[in-house]
Amino acid sequence: MQGTDNGLGSPAELKDPNYFPPLAKAIPLGIQHVLAMFVSNVTPAIIIAGAAGFGYGSNSPDFPQMIYMIQMSMLFAGVATLFQTIGFGPVGARLPIVQGTSFAFIPIMIPIVAGKGVEAMAPLMGGVLIGGIFHACLAPFVGKIRFALPPLVTGLVVTMIGLALVKVGIQYAAGGVPAIGTPEYGSLLNWTVALSVIVVTLALKFFARGMLSVSAVLVGLIAGYALAAALGMVNFGNVGRAASFALPNPFHFGFEFSIAAIVGFCLMAIISAIETVGDVSGITKGGAGREATDKEITGATYADGLGTAIAGIFGALPNTSFSQNVGLIAMTGVMSRHVVTIGAIFLIIAGFVPKVGALISTVPIEVLGGGVIVMFGMVVAAGVAMLSDVDWTRRNMVIFAVSLSIGLGLQLEPGALQHLPSTAKVLLSSGLLPSAFLAIVLNLLLPEELSAQSTEELSGGMGSKKHPAE
Repeated sequence: MQGTDNGLGSPAELKDPNYFPPLAKAIPLGIQHVLAMFVSNVTPAIIIAGAAGFGYGSNSPDFPQMIYMIQMSMLFAGVATLFQTIGFGPVGARLPIVQGTSFAFIPIMIPIVAGKGVEAMAPLMGGVLIGGIFHACLAPFVGKIRFALPPLVTGLVVTMIGLALVKVGIQYAAGGVPAIGTPEYGSLLNWTVALSVIVVTLALKFFARGMLSVSAVLVGLIAGYALAAALGMVNFGNVGRAASFALPNPFHFGFEFSIAAIVGFCLMAIISAIETVGDVSGITKGGAGREATDKEITGATYADGLGTAIAGIFGALPNTSFSQNVGLIAMTGVMSRHVVTIGAIFLIIAGFVPKVGALISTVPIEVLGGGVIVMFGMVVAAGVAMLSDVDWTRRNMVIFAVSLSIGLGLQLEPGALQHLPSTAKVLLSSGLLPSAFLAIVLNLLLPEELSAQSTEELSGGMGSKKHPAE
């Protein structure tokens, strides 16, 4: 899609965020952005509703609440994207940044809502609102705190996010959390449907080109959905009962202050802010061949936080910039923020139509499981890729080892925290927060002198030793 052969504009115009391509080209490009992020955007709402216990089974009295959360995920992803592309005052980078519901906060949210039903959403939304405000307040300082988050820390955090979520993918593929212990859990039927999604996704990712490759997970889910429908696993009853139009409801789930939720969301806001800085830099480098300005980074962070805070008011989950759309801009070569604005409008329209959310909710949990196994595995892979930039001195190995061991260990064995207050248990059992905290603190405190020392003593000869002359 690059160049002038497709009638998109001159090379100089394509690098200009303010350029508006011909509408006949801009609309399909905007829809591409929606397709690239759609599955990742609605999945967190389904996961959190399921973790709380009201996301499974169309007969549940609270099942419509999941439909509402899916609806709000679309609506406020679109709103937050408009904050970035159009902006107002200091808010917004005025760049083609696509916002969507963040996976990063899921390990923090699951312990807060686990098995507590729809009542757990009030403290969760309180955390989203306060965390979003705190996130926005980081905007003037975000450039100054980057020193505390080198690839060692950010790579570990991203890896921990993925590791915290892979269990969810396996549970979904096997039949969902409520099915654990039943004869149907892990059945050949369930795994056949889940694996069909994975096979189609991998085939398209590696053997297709263009938008088919970019939307591989979405097409894989559609293929798995078709198979599940043929096997009688899809129920469309809720689609017919869902309204054709509905407005968002302020404080839909209520509002409650929870120390655990507020602390968790504020700490994760720091990580999310740094992630957004990276995405802004990726967009300007990949799309325009330049570095991001301080004004763009500050505006993007303001939009990130404000978008999250407003989403919390209406019952949606935290928003962040979506990295997959950064790659899409590099692929198409179109830097226009107006193209992304068109995509945002499509998301907002879908967010006003509950039937869209009801249709998404018909996706069997096994189909979603196949998709999230791939997505969460990619999160881990992204973290490992970031860690490949680390200079693995003994100092850095110690920081990584201690942070990963304690964080992952507490997540796997939360019973070790049974004597702590409930707030501390929620925060520490996430695994992500203790890992991030330890990595940041150790990176700031441990002397750099250790960096000059060999890793041979620590590895105990397990790895290959370099010749002294090397």
